[in-house]
Amino acid sequence: MHSSRNRAAVGFLLPFCVLFLATFIAPICYALYQSLFKVERSGALGLGGETEVFAGLSNYTHALEDSQFLEGFARVLLFGVVQVPVMILLATVLALLLEAASARGVVFFRTAFFLPYGVPGVIASILWGFLYVPGISPFVEMFHSAGFDVNFLSEGNLLWAIANIVTWEFTGYNMLILISQLKAVPDELYEAARIDGANAWQVAIRIKLPLIRPALVLTTVFSIIGTLQLFSEPLVLKPLTGNIDTGYTPNVHAYNEAFQSNNYNVAAAEAVLLALVACVLSFGFMRLVGRRGKVGDE
Repeated sequence: MHSSRNRAAVGFLLPFCVLFLATFIAPICYALYQSLFKVERSGALGLGGETEVFAGLSNYTHALEDSQFLEGFARVLLFGVVQVPVMILLATVLALLLEAASARGVVFFRTAFFLPYGVPGVIASILWGFLYVPGISPFVEMFHSAGFDVNFLSEGNLLWAIANIVTWEFTGYNMLILISQLKAVPDELYEAARIDGANAWQVAIRIKLPLIRPALVLTTVFSIIGTLQLFSEPLVLKPLTGNIDTGYTPNVHAYNEAFQSNNYNVAAAEAVLLALVACVLSFGFMRLVGRRGKVGDE
């Protein structure tokens, strides 16, 4: 009986395991392999042929000595420090408001806030690009009419213009996760709080926020990882401004190393470094939150 159950369990898990190995583990292993080798060319002008030789950690050294790659890392870290808290705060406020409301328009607003997530990042960047370009942007024209000379694609404003696109795209997605967590809270807790005389603000701060803490941690971790993966937005906006170079973000730099410089091994090393930083920041954040939670419980 137990053996038949085990075979059934293995049968259900096997397709997932095969796909997981093929689409997740195998690419990671291949990237690690590629990052440890380099291509040497022989003959005049390198036309004598190519040979792949073991390079050790030289590709990683090359990546860490590249000023553009490091500047891209610093840029996305600054982006994350500002954009992630703003987006999570907006998502939390929207989730609390929509969960507490009882009007018929709640479904409409919930759908409207979530709808930008259904727009691909490339399309969203194109749409916002038209709203940023001087001469055709109604926003630029509006500020100009009010006496302000605004250029959203200038060097100082560009990063925050991209942050606006990302916030527009993913706030609704994070909001929906938080609403789902709020829906799982028993109504008895709210009723008990109202009987004790708690108002709506106190219920939100002392009951709802602590109970959706796991969802807040989850959305923040997703946002941290997404910040380090910033790619399509700057790549689409690049033709509209001269302030986006080939190393504006780590992903853009790795893309250009691979497909413009034809240096796949260095690009693989940069991808591995990017994954390591994402793991360190994500697990570091979860550990920090876990420690604070234990201190709060004590």
